[in-house]
Amino acid sequence: MNKDRRDFIKKAGVIASSSAMLGAIGCDTGKNVNINKGDGKMKLTFQKYELKLKHVFTIAKNSRTTTPDMQVQIHYNGITGYGEAAMPPYYPENPDTATKFYQKLDLGQFNDPFQMETILDYVDNVEEGNHFAKASIDIALHDLVGKLMNQPWYKIWGYDKELAPETSFTIGIDKPDVVQEKTLEAAPYKVLKIKLGAGNDKDMIKNVRKIAPDKKLYVDVNGGWKDRQEALDMAHWLKDQNVIFIEQPMPKKQIDDIAWLTQYSPLPIVADESIHRIPDVLASKGVYSGINIKLMKCTGLREAKKMITLARAFDMKILMGCMTATSCSISAAAQLSPAIDWADLDGNLLISNDPYEGVKVVDGKLILPDAPGIGIHKL
Repeated sequence: MNKDRRDFIKKAGVIASSSAMLGAIGCDTGKNVNINKGDGKMKLTFQKYELKLKHVFTIAKNSRTTTPDMQVQIHYNGITGYGEAAMPPYYPENPDTATKFYQKLDLGQFNDPFQMETILDYVDNVEEGNHFAKASIDIALHDLVGKLMNQPWYKIWGYDKELAPETSFTIGIDKPDVVQEKTLEAAPYKVLKIKLGAGNDKDMIKNVRKIAPDKKLYVDVNGGWKDRQEALDMAHWLKDQNVIFIEQPMPKKQIDDIAWLTQYSPLPIVADESIHRIPDVLASKGVYSGINIKLMKCTGLREAKKMITLARAFDMKILMGCMTATSCSISAAAQLSPAIDWADLDGNLLISNDPYEGVKVVDGKLILPDAPGIGIHKL
């Protein structure tokens, strides 16, 4: 054996030993822990939780003061990854459907959390649908693996956290005095997202403008408009009000009308109710200017990242949205925020009983934590 080959083998041995040592170190509470402590199997636990909203939240479809939620944990050798399924009542999933889905899972068959593709493929194929429940598993697994690597996911993905955008703060449909009160509360935010579609659209904008005359606005119609010419007229009026884009102006089934509106609108038209998973991104090309990605709808971070890549290939704009939720799923979504155009990640700011601390909003901008995984800790 020549000298060069002996040196190569020697160096390779050192590298392999170093990698093994690094692989045995993880982080759950900020301290180094031995990931080989335990039986080497993953264990799933979950609990029902009810999110309490600070204000009545009204969109074009309904109003509510609470949101059902599931809190999920994946345990592995002394380390816990946290996930969440926030379930607004206008979607088909709820804590009971989630519980039935979780009970069908056998994560104990896996002894290596780093086999994320294999594990999440298994979770996705156990049963159709259940996107919200699947997202909670995806988030918890990402949190766990990030902790094992002792790195936040934005670093693992190679993103610059300084590129995280400003987030909007949502103003739901309400009476004029309440809209103005909510706008006052949103003073720290540079961008407001206004819910429209209940027949009082111009009044909603005018009441916001009485308090915040110069702030950038996003508007979300939740499919509340039906006539494309009226929608186009509103788009021109909204542009004069310093609105940046219009989200889901008409029902998702009015594809031809939406495509026509996108062609002639002075503002970008962003898909929301039309977008769940990757096939919906393919179908949205030529119909919308951009897409709204929500972890709950797309089964989590793994698919969300793929959707971002595909949308960029189509030269489409990307909004990262959310449900009313805790800092668990909001901080998870924020890990992807340096790769998007617009953020509407305020779901944790709308509730009064957040059990976690994670991503912050400072002067309207998302500030990603450096804690490993999805960047949260329990309060």
